[in-house]
Amino acid sequence: MSTTKAVRPEWVTLVASAFLLVAFNITLWQHLFAITATGGQGFGLRVAFGVMIVFAFNLVLTLLAFRYVFKPLLILLFMISAGVAYFMAQYGVLIDTGMVRNFAQTNATEVRDLLSWKWLAYIVGLGVIPSLIVWKLPISYRPWPRELLFKLLAGVVSMAVIGGVALVNYQGLSSLFRNHHELRLMLVPSNYIGAAAGLLREQAAAAGRSFVAIGEDAQKNPTWQTHGRKSLTVLVVGESARAQNFGILGYERDTTPQLNKESGLIAFTDVRSCGTETAVSVPCMFSNMGRKGYDASQAKNQEGLLDVLKRAGLEVIWRDNQSGCKGTCDRVTLQDVSNLKDPQLCANSECRDEILLQGLQQLIDSLAKDTVLVLHQMGSHGPEYFKRYPKAYERFTPVCESNALNNCSRESIVNGYDNTLVYTDHVLATLIDLLRRNQDKVDTAMLYLSDHGESLGEYNLFLHGTPYMLAPDQQKHVAMLAWFSDSYQKSFALDTHCLQLSRDKPLSQDNLFHSMLGLLEVSTQVYDGKLDLFAGCRTPVLDGVLAGQ
Repeated sequence: MSTTKAVRPEWVTLVASAFLLVAFNITLWQHLFAITATGGQGFGLRVAFGVMIVFAFNLVLTLLAFRYVFKPLLILLFMISAGVAYFMAQYGVLIDTGMVRNFAQTNATEVRDLLSWKWLAYIVGLGVIPSLIVWKLPISYRPWPRELLFKLLAGVVSMAVIGGVALVNYQGLSSLFRNHHELRLMLVPSNYIGAAAGLLREQAAAAGRSFVAIGEDAQKNPTWQTHGRKSLTVLVVGESARAQNFGILGYERDTTPQLNKESGLIAFTDVRSCGTETAVSVPCMFSNMGRKGYDASQAKNQEGLLDVLKRAGLEVIWRDNQSGCKGTCDRVTLQDVSNLKDPQLCANSECRDEILLQGLQQLIDSLAKDTVLVLHQMGSHGPEYFKRYPKAYERFTPVCESNALNNCSRESIVNGYDNTLVYTDHVLATLIDLLRRNQDKVDTAMLYLSDHGESLGEYNLFLHGTPYMLAPDQQKHVAMLAWFSDSYQKSFALDTHCLQLSRDKPLSQDNLFHSMLGLLEVSTQVYDGKLDLFAGCRTPVLDGVLAGQ
């Protein structure tokens, strides 16, 4: 029989609140020390901040501290918070609705790449052991009327402490919260609870919406009748490929040795993503909403670019080597090549991006309709960059061969990442070469656009997914490349010299929807010529047709 003295619930809530703030918020405290003044003034502000948060946690836990509910709730909080604290400390991520959405849509391979012995230590040390203590701790609850009275008193005390601290430190705290909105995204567990609630609201809103068709008037322009043969337009969706590290875009390292030799390749220098994670950027870039108007629940219930192209009579195929198309390919042909058993290109439930090119020659040989082929890359997905390329493309060494990036030198992290771009360079150059070899019988073209960028330790951030307003440019400035065969340029009246001259023009993923419609000569009311990056580089006749839509 246990001899441990029973503890009243209000003491457990207070200790648990302090434990939540101290044990799971190392990232928050590090940031708080960095943004507050040194000396007595800064110390006082940090103490006031900590006291307010502890009693805010205590107020909420007090309202939930009932028999049969309290212990399971605390255990759940400890276990989830341990995992969240690990990812925040390891990669510098902030937790908002987008990050929770991104996690919810990830696959087992991506999750596996993020796990490590350090993760296990967090789970055991901050999750399992405190949960066992809570489970074995005897808590003495009073009869209902008295228990409710004491909860009321504890709640009043908590609010009084919060109010008193806020009043005494009003100027410092108000300035802190007003100027540093990122603090709420760092505060465990309120950050992921609020983010999860936001995602549930988003999903509920999506479930209540009716499905919306767009571009129902879409059709090929009459100019298609002059082409004389079939076309294949390949749109490559890159992954985590930040423009800053592309040699062809001015990076000091030659990460694009093969593409540098492509005289007809157009490399756009100033392109911004719609989001900082795949779950936002991919559906956003294929929608006609634009970044400022993008709504995730609306996007789930609305057609996008691929639907409009299909309605216009084009064959549309999505070939995926990643975690899916995030709803953008739900109504077109899907080819998932991410888990094939190719002995050269696939291992451990993952395939190298050259798998996307398999069977492409056969597709061209049997092309029966004008086709748009989307290739969704694994690209430079982190944190295990060394897994994304064959050893033959390991041009820069040493390489970090761990998912614990904060334990690797920054040089080794950047080396591994740059090697992924060397391999992407090879994949894209191989694709262009294949398209060029077939231009005598099929009009061929390639457009490459990355979904978002990547942080490699700048500002102590790794990977991606930082809220857009707070994200550094490395997560938003993405690579975009274009190549058109001679026959494609002629059939679609495209002036590539003109495009080369305009390659420095500011662009974003907002341009993709309208640029693809314009390029492929699709007439529809949803086309906006002002967002078509090709509009100024087509023949006057074609421009006139499109301008009249």
